Amino acid sequence: MRDWLKRIRKEKGLTQEDIASRAFINRAFYAQIEIGQRNPSFEVARNIASILGISPSAFYTNELSEPFKVAMKNSDIVIAHCDLELRYTWLFNPHPDFDTTASLGKRDDELATNQGVSDLMALKQEVIDKGNKIKRKICFPLSDGEHCYFVFAEPLLNEDAEIIGAVTASMDVTDFN
Repeated sequence: MRDWLKRIRKEKGLTQEDIASRAFINRAFYAQIEIGQRNPSFEVARNIASILGISPSAFYTNELSEPFKVAMKNSDIVIAHCDLELRYTWLFNPHPDFDTTASLGKRDDELATNQGVSDLMALKQEVIDKGNKIKRKICFPLSDGEHCYFVFAEPLLNEDAEIIGAVTASMDVTDFN
């Protein structure tokens, strides 16, 4: 079940028929995609993602190669994409305080409020505004104590090399402090 897809669609005030017609697919096919019975082709995923403002890769997170998934799951690295409004379009391996699919379509300040969140949002906005790569250490108060991350951020570009958001890779360095 792709509850995250249904949630984002409803938050945008769209019906399954709205999405299907804009993505040039049959509503029944879209319904099967939304409930997880079918996987879209990359082109269909890209069309749906464009309508909803998410990354097409969100449809394929579960299909990542097993060695990569295992290595990343057991690491302290979080990878994320956000759009120009700083809303998550893709998130992989977040701290247990955050649910990957519940975070899609949300801004950091809709998930938590603290200085680390403010600093992270400012970093992503700076990357989008200036088009530069930036790295910065940011600390967050989490349920199991303060965690500090080295956050590496760069612009997320479309096929025309236009900035459409930011990509971050964050490594928890709490134990190294």
